[in-house]
Amino acid sequence: MSKIIGIGNALVDVIVSIPDESLLQNFSLPKGGMEMIDLAKKRELHSQILHMKQILASGGSTSNTIHGLARLGAQTGYIGKVCRDEMGCFFENEMQKYNIKPHLVYSEVDTGIATTFMTADAERTFATYLGAASTLTPADIDETIFADYDYIHVEGYLIFNRELILYICQAAKKHKMKISMDMASFNLVHDNKDLISVMLKDYVDIVFANEEEAEAFTGKRGEEALAILSQYCPISIVKMGAKGSIANIHGESAFFRTNDTQPVDTNGAGDIYAAGFLYGLMNHYPIQKIGQLATRLADELILTVGAKLTDEQWEKILSEKNLFC
Repeated sequence: MSKIIGIGNALVDVIVSIPDESLLQNFSLPKGGMEMIDLAKKRELHSQILHMKQILASGGSTSNTIHGLARLGAQTGYIGKVCRDEMGCFFENEMQKYNIKPHLVYSEVDTGIATTFMTADAERTFATYLGAASTLTPADIDETIFADYDYIHVEGYLIFNRELILYICQAAKKHKMKISMDMASFNLVHDNKDLISVMLKDYVDIVFANEEEAEAFTGKRGEEALAILSQYCPISIVKMGAKGSIANIHGESAFFRTNDTQPVDTNGAGDIYAAGFLYGLMNHYPIQKIGQLATRLADELILTVGAKLTDEQWEKILSEKNLFC
């Protein structure tokens, strides 16, 4: 069976339910928004929530996807940078718990944390401290690791470090790996179109984009966007939220319909969709079966809070034999 490794921003997700908006106001966090914060603000913020119930999970877009692949039964690994602090130890233990081989690099800088504040109206407000993750450099990566894997999945957020992401792609190609990339965010795509064009044309084999990201790159939406992406990558996917998703695999196109379900939380839905899609590809599923698995995982995830399925949800998914045969 093919093996896959992910590389991305190693973060710990911390989810906290707050009774009102006073904490957000005290730290100038816009409700419903995402704010990048520095070390001092991260430490002060977490000193204020020590007494609150917290849900912790290893996070970061690529980490979420690799976690999903591991739970499906794929052989997986992960490269990221953390500190040897409490959160860094938690991240590494989470990897090992779910049979993901950690290839971690260590920093003196605090481990990155993505804190999610949930208010009573189910609105999410994010405060993200990248920390150690932001210090990953080409010098940190032992490319001999790549020889043990067939696929590599990278998150678009690494595009902020041009030298790093190009090094990763070049090393992966040298080891004859298939490169999968999630575009990550429409503003990132808009601001880095030239670099993304080079990556898609010269390196990336599989590209995931939501409709806004696809439009930022192609100027088109839906099937027209997919047609343009397919000129760059042999395997292209456009996710359209509640409208479903469309994919082109080596010239064969398909549409995948979602369940008409009211979401509780959409955080991580794209990441687990990618996990299902990549698992299907790695196991040579036909295109409709690939889309069925990817969509089923995303449909299930939006029924729970957080970017990962619960153990009970995984039991239900893995019992659905029609998804795996």
